[in-house]
Parts: sequence; structure tokens; C-alpha cells
Amino acid sequence: MRVGLMTREYPPYVYGGAGVHVEYLSRELARLIEVEVHAWGAAPVDQPVTPNLDVHFEQPWDAISNGTDAKFKGALEALSLNLLQNLKLDQLDVVHTHTWYVSMAGFLAKKLYGIPFVLTTHSLEPLRAWKAEQLGSGYALSSWMERTAILDADAIIAVSNGTKADIQRAYPDVDASKIHVIYNGIDLQQYQYDASTDRLQQFGVDTAKPYVLFVGRITRQKGVTHLVDAVKYLPAGTQVVLCAGAPDTPEIAAEIRQKVEAARADGANIVWIENMVTKEDAIQLYSHCAVFCCPSVYEPFGIINLEAMACGAPVVASATGGILEVVIDGTGANSDEATGYLVPFVQDPTTSFPTEPDQFSRDLATKITALLDDPALAKRMGRLAASASKTTSRGPRSPSKR
Repeated sequence: MRVGLMTREYPPYVYGGAGVHVEYLSRELARLIEVEVHAWGAAPVDQPVTPNLDVHFEQPWDAISNGTDAKFKGALEALSLNLLQNLKLDQLDVVHTHTWYVSMAGFLAKKLYGIPFVLTTHSLEPLRAWKAEQLGSGYALSSWMERTAILDADAIIAVSNGTKADIQRAYPDVDASKIHVIYNGIDLQQYQYDASTDRLQQFGVDTAKPYVLFVGRITRQKGVTHLVDAVKYLPAGTQVVLCAGAPDTPEIAAEIRQKVEAARADGANIVWIENMVTKEDAIQLYSHCAVFCCPSVYEPFGIINLEAMACGAPVVASATGGILEVVIDGTGANSDEATGYLVPFVQDPTTSFPTEPDQFSRDLATKITALLDDPALAKRMGRLAASASKTTSRGPRSPSKR
């Protein structure tokens, strides 16, 4: 058996949860069968050699990348990459795609080579209307690529029960029997508490003070602007560490910079790590934070919460999507098992954004403050989070059991 994994992200070019997922999936599959990974980027000079694992990198067509600055360029680049990824797939028995960036690679492989096509959806374009800010009119193309592929896939993997429900809502023509829920997982040999603090000091984090941590891309989806807006409602001087880079657009980069500078002018203690950090850096940041905050407005699974929990961090996260199946809420009936707090908010049906953003920021601040004011509670939740992650990474309990 030889499977082809199609992905935009693969080490060293990982910036989100889908890349983390494919990294681990390819490694574990290669213990059992032959695996080809087809990824986006320049081939690294020092790509490690792993038995049964062949990694191929492709660049989008230069005529597109250097031929226009229009926002739709990203969607055209993705389509060109999908075509390139289909040149030599005759040895594959199954093709498996991850995210819309490569969904058409699977669709075309099925048509050209007659091989079964599996699609894992890490997010859904119809539920990410803000992508039009990044892709412009290319959002119509990314949506078409995803829809065409998901309707033709032989099997669809949803990363949570919430995502399965979203697929059925966004694409009612999909045969429900084709949808299988398989939760994301992480390597618990890597993600665990690290007592060292040298990397924190290099980043300018004051290790003598508790800090609230955010790790993620600068994108509407991850809700980092709502956390920055929440800073003014936190206890004075609270140290907030934003490990936030890879902005979707220059506009959102400028927006978050303006918000951070305005908050600092009002006395906020914000440490902003703008570059994408290494896995080792992230583990150390998770290990020593007083609270990890995930204010996402849309999150099919939220692997970032699993990473933080495995390192012993209590979590304050938005009550949406797959997060409901990962974080055990301290305000619910199972407070004795709680790994953090979930913060509900009313979502706009089109954008998923909070209809009352200031209230959402206030509510985030309230839950964060509750843990900052009660270190014993925070530590207990952190211990439970580390324990729960060992179960969660094998498959969370359904939210109805929480």
C-alpha cells in the first residue's frame, strides 16, 4: 500500500494545525506503509530521511507568483500547484488531501489515475467569509475548489463532531455515510512540561511574573484582536505574551499593530513575538504560562489547545466548534474535571464574528482574571489538562458528555 498525502504545509513550512497534523500522520503511516508527501515550498537542503517516507516539494507556477499582485493570486497559485502535484502519481493506491489548498489535487488524481480519494477537512470555506479579505475574488475560486472536491471524495474525514455537523450544513448534498470523525492528535513525547526558561528570557518574557499566552497566526479566525481588546479589562500590569505571526493580509497586520501600540500607550504589558517560533520554543511558552488563551471565532478542532494542555496549561477558550470537545469547562457540571473555561458568544451567521465584540473581550478577561486571581485553581486545571490531553489526543469525549 502506498498513500499520497497532499498538503500545503510540511516541515519546515508549518504555520498552522493542518501542518502539524500532516507531519505526525505521515510519520506514523510510514511505520506501516509507503508514504509520499506532496507539499508546497522550496525543497529544504537538509530534509531528514525516513524509511518508507518520500517528500516532494513543488512551487506554484512562476508566471502566476511573479505575474500579478492581485489578491486572487493565492488561489491561482494553489490551483497551479494542484496541477503540478498530479504529474507522477502512478504508484499511489490512495490519495489523501488536507485543506482547500490541495483539494483539487485529490480530485484530479482520482480522475487521472483512477485511485480512491480521501479528503480531511481542517476548515470549510463557506464558514470563513473573512477569507475574501485575504483572497479577494479568489475566495470564489477557493470555495469552488473545495466544493468540487468534497462532493467527489470517496471518504471525508472530519476532525471533530462539530466539523461533521458543519460539513452537513455547508454541503447538504454530501452523503453522510462518507463522513468519518477522526480527531487530531499530538506527540506526547514532545509536548510535555519543560522546566527550562532560557527561551522565554530570549523573547523578553519576565519569568518572575505570570503571563497570559496566545499562540497562533494573525488572522480573523484566531481572534487575536479580541484578546488584545481584552487587555484593558485585565488586572493592571498583567503580562500578555502574543506569539503571533504570519498575518493573512497587510491590513490585519496593521490593525493588530495599531491595537497593540494603543494598548501599550495605555500601560499594557504586552510582549509580542512576531516571528513563527519553533516547536521547542512553543513548548516552553506553554509550560510556564499562567493561562493559555484561544479566542478563535471559528475552530474545527483547535490542536493548539491540546498542545497547551499537554504542557500543563489551563485554557480559556471561546466556546465554539471542536474546542467544545477538547476543553472541559470549569463553569459546567463537570467542574471537578475542568481543564479551563469556555467563553460563549453570539456569532454572526455569515462571518462567525462576535455580534458584540466588546462583550466577548470583557468575558474573556473575566475568565482569565479568575485564573490569575486563583493560582491554586489554575495549577489544578493545568494538572488535569495534562492528564486529559493523554485521553483527548486519542479522541475527545463528545460535548454532550461534558
